[in-house]
Order: sequence, then structure tokens, then C-alpha cells
Amino acid sequence: MRRIPFVAALAAAFSAGLTAPHWLPGATAQADVPLVPQIVHVGKLTDDDIGAARPGLDLRSRTYVSKPGATVAVQSGNVFKHYHRDADEIQYIVEGTGTFWLGDKQQTIGPGDLIIIPKGTAHAGSMATTGRFKAIAIKTPPQAADDTHRLE
Repeated sequence: MRRIPFVAALAAAFSAGLTAPHWLPGATAQADVPLVPQIVHVGKLTDDDIGAARPGLDLRSRTYVSKPGATVAVQSGNVFKHYHRDADEIQYIVEGTGTFWLGDKQQTIGPGDLIIIPKGTAHAGSMATTGRFKAIAIKTPPQAADDTHRLE
């Protein structure tokens, strides 16, 4: 039952992001990842499949789509509380349960939850209580390398 709204939201976000004008700020921040036909079994991906942890962080990320209007990646782990000035983000939680900061509230999340994070919204600083968090992350426009602003 929860998959239908997720699939609809995912399709809408993906379509909106990929059709966004190319002149949006940050829209060319990441190199294009070719769009190829594939099935990604997200639940079966290990941390090693997703990639190396980013320096100083417990966050791994593998981008599957990077186009001028949006990126789609699988992320695993956690990151400090932060916001993005120029990128909206949508996360679909695949694995892990715990708490997640969204705005000024810490909320309980788990598999099947869809998190909508408008640009400028504080988020993350999560604490997993079961397993590690694994999420599908969509960002539109693509997040620039310098658009992660740490919050204390």
C-alpha cells in the first residue's frame, strides 16, 4: 500500500527534476552519470557496493543518475545535522530505524518512510536504533559540492 504513493512521488520528483531548466544554480555541479537501463536491488547493496565512506563521515553514497535537473543516489550511514541552500532533497528509507532531525524536530523513521526536505531545512543528525540507515536520495537541482552547511 505504501509503495504506490512512494512510486508516484518518486516519478513526479524525478520528472520535475530532469525537466528543470539547465540554467538553475548548481544544475551542473556533478558530472553526468549515463542513464542506462538497470535494476538496482537496493536492499541487497552492501556498504562496499555503495562506496567508501566520505572523509571524516559515516556516510557512503553511490550516484546512479546525474542529469542537469536532478541526481538519484543510494546512501548508507549518517551525516551531521546540516542544510542545503540550493538543493531540495527527497529521501526514501529502505533500511534502518531510528530518529531523524527534520527542521527543529527529531522524528522516528523506518523502512518505507518518504522524507521531503526543502532547501534550507535542517536535517540528518540521525541516530539508528536498528541496523544502518539506507536511503534512496533524490536532489534537485543536483547539489553543488559546497552546498552542505553544517549546523551545531
